[in-house]
Amino acid sequence: MMTSFFDQFASPSLLGIPLIAIAIALPWVLFPTPSSRWINNRLTTVQAWFINRFTNQLLMPLNVGGHKWALMLTSLMVFLITINMLGLLPYTFTPTTQLSLNMGLAVPLWLATVIIGMRNQPTVALGHLLPEGTPIPLIPVLIIIETISLFIRPLALGVRLTANLTAGHLLIQLIATAVFVLLPMMPTVAILTATVLFLLTLLEVAVAMIQAYVFVLLLSLYMQENV
Repeated sequence: MMTSFFDQFASPSLLGIPLIAIAIALPWVLFPTPSSRWINNRLTTVQAWFINRFTNQLLMPLNVGGHKWALMLTSLMVFLITINMLGLLPYTFTPTTQLSLNMGLAVPLWLATVIIGMRNQPTVALGHLLPEGTPIPLIPVLIIIETISLFIRPLALGVRLTANLTAGHLLIQLIATAVFVLLPMMPTVAILTATVLFLLTLLEVAVAMIQAYVFVLLLSLYMQENV
């Protein structure tokens, strides 16, 4: 029996073995494998259309050098959307509510964009630390501020995804608990609360997709600065 609202965010385990690896790998089984036929079924066609549209929209601001990131960014987008959506089902675990997983995705990808910028165009990459036309007395202060903001980027990526999904799951559980408590005492209020719960669930579905898109979009913007 769950004793705390935060127990739903604990990593499931079996015989002391964490099952988060299975929760991360399972979504890939749900995607249909594209065939070599000219005519595919509707699900495969919709999947290919969505991936093509998203990839075109994502890589539009980037030059040709950044297009080699298309496969990784698109795969990350599909991966995050699938995990976030599956986490809204009852009796499921959402790996992206774990800050460790999100930071494990954000830090290496952010660091890769910084390293690519320092290797390909170090002058331009370092130029982002000092805006053009800065007064001489403010140069040391602005360099420190821009450096801090640069290192905060991966933390913001991971915390944003974790906080939005965690808050949504907590609100859904709190309102669902209120519905069960109010149903025998005040059925009318319970029905109104259930309506709010339904609307909140729809909002959480949108948040699950939007946060995955924002995570990948910000990575592409960081790549745009360094490519």
